[in-house]
Amino acid sequence: MADFSSPAYKRSRAAYVAQSTFEYFITLVVADAFLAKLLTSLGVSDAMAGIIASFVSLVFVVQIFSILLVKGRMGSRSLSMIFETLSQLCFASIYFIPFLPVSREAKHMIVILAILFAYVSKYLVYYILFKWGNSFVENSRRGRFSALREMVSLFGGIVFTLVVSRVFDSYEASGNLSGGFLFIAIVILVCTLSSLVSMLLMKPESTVEEQSDKKSLRDVMRNTLGNPHFRRLLVFAVLWECAKYFTVGFLGVYKTKELVMTVFLVQIVNVVANGFRLVFSVPFGKYSDKTSFAKGIKLGLILAAAAFLFCMLTTPKNWFFIILYTVLYNVSTAGTNQNGFNIMYSTVSNEYIVQAMAIRNCVGGIFGFGAALLGGRILSAVQANGNRAFGIPMYGQQLLAGISLLLTVSAIVYLHFAIVRPDEERRLVHMD
Repeated sequence: MADFSSPAYKRSRAAYVAQSTFEYFITLVVADAFLAKLLTSLGVSDAMAGIIASFVSLVFVVQIFSILLVKGRMGSRSLSMIFETLSQLCFASIYFIPFLPVSREAKHMIVILAILFAYVSKYLVYYILFKWGNSFVENSRRGRFSALREMVSLFGGIVFTLVVSRVFDSYEASGNLSGGFLFIAIVILVCTLSSLVSMLLMKPESTVEEQSDKKSLRDVMRNTLGNPHFRRLLVFAVLWECAKYFTVGFLGVYKTKELVMTVFLVQIVNVVANGFRLVFSVPFGKYSDKTSFAKGIKLGLILAAAAFLFCMLTTPKNWFFIILYTVLYNVSTAGTNQNGFNIMYSTVSNEYIVQAMAIRNCVGGIFGFGAALLGGRILSAVQANGNRAFGIPMYGQQLLAGISLLLTVSAIVYLHFAIVRPDEERRLVHMD
């Protein structure tokens, strides 16, 4: 019987929060304006930069191999430490690419491969690490713990991004952009070491093989894809992943080019947005624990729809709308991210959590990356047409945001009728 109040469990929870925070720091400097600056300096086109930024959706496909990992003899701790560290080292390596004495085309290929391998390593064990970290938390408190973990990461991220972006901008302002990239690489290496130490402090879990009892593939499929509740979540995941990746990956370049925002200004906006998300994380967690994870997701999607609406209206003349987009989208993730993980516990048996998450993200990732590829083609077409679509002057990112808005509304409708309402009906039957 697990003793959640024991020193070992308390230490493990604190170490998991710390590991998540350092991992989040790395995420901040390999996305948005930082990544856009690197890719632009390497001569990557706007459309390709958006597709590269969306690689995270494609590599969700590798999570299907988590099913094979959980049948092995290596424990969660070893798997997480090996693959997480490899991922973070690959992220650090991309900021050394500008220094390589190779052609521009070779640099393009190297940055693509490095980012791909980094995400592959990260997401191959993402939910193994998630399940390991959450094994130290009582079921009834997972919503609040997820909110607390998110709050610590966000608060730390606010300070982190302000300092790092300010230093980076000072390098760029002095004409030493390469020095800024070297600074980012060193920051990632420090965070990588800190993340590794945090995982070492977490209590080892029994081997994944023992937890999974060597479930056969047929057994896994019967308890995941054979589960109608899981299939409905899968359809929802496809809609939401497509909605996100039609737009999100293309905004980093849009901010630094068309909207002429500095990295520091972009990060100031992100800090403000994260501040709002910090305020709403605990209320979202309590709301989800009180009602349901599905209702928490639904509330997050409503905010995401509003965010895409403001993004669709953003132009250089009213660039400040991107602030409203960023705030609303970030707050929306307080409802969609952790609830998206936790809802799996109320959908499939605990022993199939890793496999179910892998399947969901594999399918969602394929469709999400497909949306990014299509979004890249649409963006290129709009730019080639003099920033006009259907005879109307607009930027490609505005059109993509409009498509994301329609898909998000579709996801809300589907979630309500296919997941929220059936859950309420089942609850009423049990009460009777």
